[in-house]
Amino acid sequence: MNDSTANPAGPLSGIRVLDLSAYIAGPYGCALLADQGAEVIKIEPPTGDNLRKYPSTLEAESRAFLGVNRGKRGIVLDLKQPAALAVLKRLVERADVLVHNFRPSVPARLGIAYEQLRDINPRLIYCNVTGYGETGPDKDKAGYDQVLQTMSGMCAMQGKAGGPPEILYGSVVDYFAASLVANGVSSALFARERSGQGQYVGVSLLRSALTMQSARLIWADGEPREIGRDMRSGGITGIHPTREGYLYISANTPHFWRALCEKIGLPELAADERYDTVRKRAEHRDEIVQRLRGALAQHSALEWEALFGEEVPCAAARNVEDMFDNPQVLAEDMIATFENPNVGQYRGFKQPIRFGDTPGPVPMAAPAFGQHSDEVLLGEGWSTEDIAALRSTHALL
Repeated sequence: MNDSTANPAGPLSGIRVLDLSAYIAGPYGCALLADQGAEVIKIEPPTGDNLRKYPSTLEAESRAFLGVNRGKRGIVLDLKQPAALAVLKRLVERADVLVHNFRPSVPARLGIAYEQLRDINPRLIYCNVTGYGETGPDKDKAGYDQVLQTMSGMCAMQGKAGGPPEILYGSVVDYFAASLVANGVSSALFARERSGQGQYVGVSLLRSALTMQSARLIWADGEPREIGRDMRSGGITGIHPTREGYLYISANTPHFWRALCEKIGLPELAADERYDTVRKRAEHRDEIVQRLRGALAQHSALEWEALFGEEVPCAAARNVEDMFDNPQVLAEDMIATFENPNVGQYRGFKQPIRFGDTPGPVPMAAPAFGQHSDEVLLGEGWSTEDIAALRSTHALL
């Protein structure tokens, strides 16, 4: 049984998820489901999830793999072997959800296309994470976060005016796609409660990249091609140098604009009609920013953050390492201590959503390679002899 059974129930407790996906989008989507109480079994090929092989300053395991795969049990199956495929199909019989990120032409060759698994379990929610979608000229191309960033205009928009496109680091498209995986699967489970039937759920990195740009992706009739579509407000909003460190300031509303001017000792800026709207401040950006930065040079970024308090939205630029012991992060109980057989103890992010009545289980560490193969199969009725036979043919690792 899942270790989480002794923990508080989550909204998805009792739901079983088979995670055949790799990298970030599919696996983290399944981790979000595990956060909410679902039992997630990560099924890897003999070569392992490629994210395990990514460069990492941790020697025993990829830092990215640990962060993306919390809350799961892990087994290893070679689905190219009939015996392993038979194991998967038996797991599918009792599963509620299956998630993978194979390209559209691959599942049928493996014998795990939606139509093939639906015959085994009509209640199955089948989620396929692709690069470009299920149809069209690019459907069989491999899709990756930064490829889709570049294709969809995100990098061109991120770059400075007149400069080259720039990548948004942090796998933002992958993580947004992961949220769509968790959202889409949860909605399909809700629909199943009404209909009794499972369904196909499609998530693509292309859809994710365009969804993230919904505020820009508007083209009115008669508008020219080259027109400002960015939602950046301009003006003083942005990152500014201080006496020590950098400070991000967002003061677009009249209230916050007045508070900023008063706090930095330039109340006359707030009283000047030339600067009394966000649009006007953007037009006069150069003259305002020069005076703003002169005032900000009086204190460090951390000092300004304290001085502004709740009156001016801002943040001193920090490193991610600072978040482990940040008072607000700790107060919100966002960090947990995990135990992994290879790495030992490590701290990592815990859960993104708070549920008042169904808080969900304490998250488990990401699994070591094949860590729970025996445990999962024994729990499903395989004997030790059956498991040994599967291992002898390398169908199971």
